[in-house]
Amino acid sequence: MTEYISNLAQIISVQPYPLLFATVSGSHLYGFPSADSDFDLRGVHILPLPKVIGLIAGEETIEVSEVREGMQLDLVTHDIKKFFELLLKRNGYVLEQLYSPLIVYSTKEHQELKNLASNCITKHHSHHYLGFAHNQWKLFEKEQPRRVKPLLYVYRVLLTGIHLMQTGEVEANLVKLNEKFQLSYIPDLIARKLGGEEKSVLEDAEIEFYRQERVRLVNILVDASSTSHLPSNSDAKVPLNELLIKVRMSSLSCSTSN
Repeated sequence: MTEYISNLAQIISVQPYPLLFATVSGSHLYGFPSADSDFDLRGVHILPLPKVIGLIAGEETIEVSEVREGMQLDLVTHDIKKFFELLLKRNGYVLEQLYSPLIVYSTKEHQELKNLASNCITKHHSHHYLGFAHNQWKLFEKEQPRRVKPLLYVYRVLLTGIHLMQTGEVEANLVKLNEKFQLSYIPDLIARKLGGEEKSVLEDAEIEFYRQERVRLVNILVDASSTSHLPSNSDAKVPLNELLIKVRMSSLSCSTSN
C-alpha cells in the first residue's frame, strides 16, 4: 500500500478546494483487494464561504476518475457540510471513510472530527448494514455464475455492523473482523477472490450453506442492535455545527490573507 501513496497524494494535490482529509476505502480497506483493484479515495473538501453563500455555488460533491501509472484512481469528496449531514443521517459509509486507517491526507480538524463523530454512532446504524447486506445478497443471487466478491461484501458489512453494535468501534477490514468472529470459511473465500476469475466462482451446491450463514448473521446483527448499549439518538449536532463554522471561517481567513 505504501508504494502507491505518492500516486494517491498526487491526485488529491490538484483538487480545486482544500481538503479536510482523504482516505482509502473500497476493497483495500476491506482487506481483499485483487492485484487490479481500483483505488477508491474518499474525503472531505472545504468550499470557501463565497461559494456557500453566493449565487454561484460550489460543488457539494466532486468525483474524479483517472489512470495513473497503470493504477485506476477514483476520488469522491463531499463538502464538509454535506459530509456532516451524512454523519448525522446514520450513514455507515461516511463513518468508515472517516475512520479508515489508510490515510492519504489529514489535518488536525480530521482528528477533531473523529473525536466528535463517535457521538454520531447509534444503535440505528444497524439499519444501514442490514440494508446494504440485503441489497448485496440480491445482486449475488441474480448472478450466473455466482461470484465470491459480492458474497464477501455481504459478510463484511454484516460483521462490521455486529462489531459496531457490540463495541461502538468502526472496523471495516474483514480480515481483522474475522480475528474476532473466527468464521472458518472467510479465509477461503478471500483466497478464492484473490486467486483470479477461475477460482472466484461458486458452485450451486455451496450456495445453501452461505444462504444459511447470511440469515444467521442477520439475526445476530438484529439482536446486537436491540441489546446494544449505544444510544438511540446522536448528540453530536451542536459540536459538529461549531466545528463546521470554525473550519469555514478559517478557510475565509486563509483566502483573505492570500
